[in-house]
Amino acid sequence: MKNSLLLTLATAASAVVFIAAKPAAPLAMTETVETTAAPTSVYDFTVKSIDGKDVKLSQYKGKKLLIVNTASECGYTPQYKELEQLYKQHGDKVTVLGFPANNFGGQEPGTEAQIATFCEKNYGVTFPLFSKVSVKGADMAPLYKYLSDRTKNGTVGEAPSWNFCKYLVDEKGHVVKFYKSDVTPMSAALLADIAK
Repeated sequence: MKNSLLLTLATAASAVVFIAAKPAAPLAMTETVETTAAPTSVYDFTVKSIDGKDVKLSQYKGKKLLIVNTASECGYTPQYKELEQLYKQHGDKVTVLGFPANNFGGQEPGTEAQIATFCEKNYGVTFPLFSKVSVKGADMAPLYKYLSDRTKNGTVGEAPSWNFCKYLVDEKGHVVKFYKSDVTPMSAALLADIAK
């Protein structure tokens, strides 16, 4: 009986060693990994309006867009007047989208509410304005990363160098051209590009 018990214990110990030595089976992956497709046009972006609401840029399909980084205390700030003029006179062809940014010399220090009031009071702005974003550096907004990277948008490789730089986007949401700050909204060159 004693030998029989020892044999049973020895057999059980061997089984434990065998089980422990056996490699573990791979665990099944139960987590799903979300992959976000790289944007193929400006229409793939959702941004915040100046009053904090989500705005899908796809709502502008079929019209050209002029995307501008704006500021309230800049030498180019009077361009707000021409941007509004462009929006009113050529709104059937192009929609102006203003993105306040404080990247250049602290020239847009205000809150969204202060910016909206300033633009309406001083320039009668009715074109869409959006929440303040960063247009350069490590915290650059995703939309501006797309606008300024030729490997992403296929055409333009320039980031804003100052306030009131402009990107022209065609009716399919593709970036067409970049304009530096000194190109005014009602300039012959810009109007000609919008008319194409």
